[in-house]
Amino acid sequence: MKRNYILILFAVLAIAQIAVPAQMIFGREHILKTGTAYKFNTEPIDPSDPFKGKYIVLRYQVDRFKTSNKAWQREQDIYISIANDSLGFAKVISADLEAPETGDYVKAKVDWYTERDSTLHFSLPFNEFYMNETKAYSAELAHRKASRDSLPNNTYALVYVKNGEAVLDNVFINAIPIATFVEE
Repeated sequence: MKRNYILILFAVLAIAQIAVPAQMIFGREHILKTGTAYKFNTEPIDPSDPFKGKYIVLRYQVDRFKTSNKAWQREQDIYISIANDSLGFAKVISADLEAPETGDYVKAKVDWYTERDSTLHFSLPFNEFYMNETKAYSAELAHRKASRDSLPNNTYALVYVKNGEAVLDNVFINAIPIATFVEE
């Protein structure tokens, strides 16, 4: 009898260990398939972390918003409503403490608010792009070179957004995925 309970407990634990990561993967895949794609202009750098490996930290040109609301607190969760501009790149429509009822939005964190120019600075949740270790440094160099180029909007991240959740799909330089770009 005790052996049956142990077997049942083992089966439940085994299923849970498979179900939790599977649900996370399927959730991200669902956003990639059914979410709205946005291109965010980027400003990457290439740090290295002994536990995370090589990755590119992405900084976005849309990481601030002018607002007269002064009630922001550091590390506070906020909701950033977004839409595409005339060139097809993401732009911030509003920043609120509550999730909007309509339109696309992402959950972000307040960095700081500057009263001098009424600007809210925030961090978007999709700011790390993991790459093959051998390509990360080359990707950083390629981005620096591309950012000095006279072409506007030539480096961007493709992010899919649905119901406040966001998934970073890829980073592009001159409309070419960054991993492919550094191989050329």
